[in-house]
This record gives sequence, C-alpha cells and structure tokens, in this order.
Amino acid sequence: MTSENEAPPAPRRGLAEKRQAITRAARTVFGRDGYSRASIDAIAAEAGVSTRTIYNHFAGKELLFRTVVQESAGQVRDAHLEVVERHLAKVTDLEADLVALSLAWVAALTTFADHFALVRQINAEAAHLPKDLLDAWQDAGPRRAVTELGTRFGELADQGLLDAPDPARAAQHFVLLIGSEVTQRSYWGSYPLAPAETEEIVTAGVQAFLRAYAARPTR
Repeated sequence: MTSENEAPPAPRRGLAEKRQAITRAARTVFGRDGYSRASIDAIAAEAGVSTRTIYNHFAGKELLFRTVVQESAGQVRDAHLEVVERHLAKVTDLEADLVALSLAWVAALTTFADHFALVRQINAEAAHLPKDLLDAWQDAGPRRAVTELGTRFGELADQGLLDAPDPARAAQHFVLLIGSEVTQRSYWGSYPLAPAETEEIVTAGVQAFLRAYAARPTR
C-alpha cells in the first residue's frame, strides 16, 4: 500500500501519458485527414505507439474520434467560459466590453488551431457522421459556452443594459454577428486574418448587436 502523500505509481502515470499522446495524435490526424480517411495505423505512427496500444485504450476508431472531439471541444468551451467571466462579470462600458469579449472569443480560431482543423473536417463529413456524435460535440463545447453567454445577457437585461426578452436567442445572434464573417473569411482559421481586419469585423458585429438589443432610454 502507499500513503496518501506518495505519488501515484509510475505505470499509472505512464498509462495517462500514453493516452494523452494518443488523443493528441488522433486530433492531429483527424484534423488533417477527416474521420473517414484517418486510420488507426496513421494515428499510431503519429503518437509513436503500436496499434495494439491504441486498442488497449480505445475500443475502435469511432470511440477514439468521439473522445477526441468532446475533449477538444471542452478545452475551447472552458476558454470561452473564462472569456465571458472576465469581460462580463463587471461591465463598465457595454460596447467596449463586448468588443473585448468578441476579440478574445474569435481568437480561439488560432489559439486552438488543431481543434478548428477538426471542426472543418466534422463540417465536411457531417452527413456521414452519427447525429448523436454531432450533438455530443455541440453539447460538450459550443452550446455550453453560448448558454453561459445567454445567462450573462439575462443579467445585463436585469441591470437595464440590454433589452433581451430571450437572452438565449440574443446570445446566438451575438455569436453569429461577431464570429461568422471572421470564420468565413479565414476559412475556419485556415488563413488567420490580420488583427486590424478582425477588430473591424467584430466591432461592426457588436454595434449591429447593440442596435438590436441595447436598452432604450425611457422618457
């Protein structure tokens, strides 16, 4: 037996490190080749392990893909939740705070480039992937982040800063207004935009959002 203060035994650490190496490699290969074309052999080569090692951790390619998609989406979700907390916990200048939030939000396209390479492949193959897998991806990442944004917009509405009877829908509109053009022009982050271009796009998106949702002064 080991005491509470002793480090976990090396084999357990080794298994965790091996699993991480496999999922990192799988994210790279799936992001490069897509689900259909990716092979366990290619993932094993990328990870520097045997195919048997992969099957010791994952029952097959579909489970590995599901795991990678959900874990990767969760990392981006956590980054977006932190952005929402940082910029909307205390609002001092609504437009400026929303622009700052937007710039940090769309920066994920380059910060998590390997994830959005995976997203490009998911979108390309969506018709050939199980719907429950697509829903699991959305639930693990984008939906959770936008739900939290909607909660914050509801708080801003309660404070009289927004006129948003449906904060969840307002959050959906916001993300589309600040992110769609950046996503399209950069081809999901394949060709990152210049910072000035990104700022111009998201600022225009925030201003359009506020024209629709900013609270109007009462007479």
